[in-house]
Amino acid sequence: MKTLKHLFENNLDWANKIKETDPDFFSQLSKQQAPEYLWIGCSDSRVPANEIVNLPPGEVFVHRNIANVVVHTDLNCLSVIQFAVEVLKVKHIIVCGHYGCGGIEAAMENTDHGLIDNWLRHVKDVSRFNAEKLEGLAHEEKVNRLCELNIVEQVTNVCNTTIVQNAWKNGSELSVHGWVYSIRNGILKDLNGYITSQEQLEERNRTNMTR
Repeated sequence: MKTLKHLFENNLDWANKIKETDPDFFSQLSKQQAPEYLWIGCSDSRVPANEIVNLPPGEVFVHRNIANVVVHTDLNCLSVIQFAVEVLKVKHIIVCGHYGCGGIEAAMENTDHGLIDNWLRHVKDVSRFNAEKLEGLAHEEKVNRLCELNIVEQVTNVCNTTIVQNAWKNGSELSVHGWVYSIRNGILKDLNGYITSQEQLEERNRTNMTR
């Protein structure tokens, strides 16, 4: 059985290089985490949250799953959001998907993928809700448009959690953002600005319904 020795060697090399440039880095990092950002992203190995926004460890609290989905029955995701908002006091929740997402592509296929199909039902629902916006698009265009529509839907789901709703009611400074990342050029795109209140969410929903 492989022991993955090379990964331990990589780790040692990485830690030593950091200590060479900043001897106190790890002692300071171990004392407390106080990130301002919660990143809800895709599990894709090409989309590392900290690196994309060029922030060091300790600056971004992260939750990732296939196709960056936020489901109101997913206690894992909800627990992360609650800890981030109520304990860490983050000021921004970022839902970030990416173009060319394999989960989105799989949700568009009429193929049996096994257990994952149950999870991808949430993305299929987004596709069904937005059928008119996807009609007539070429395959790649359709995948990327569904990536965007899925992010917008998940932003709404985050905003509708009791955690975010209560934070807003209590006057907390909390914004929810929807971003998409291009693996081809490394650039982020802001899809819909940000939402900071229930009133703004309702206005955004009214605007989206008329588009």
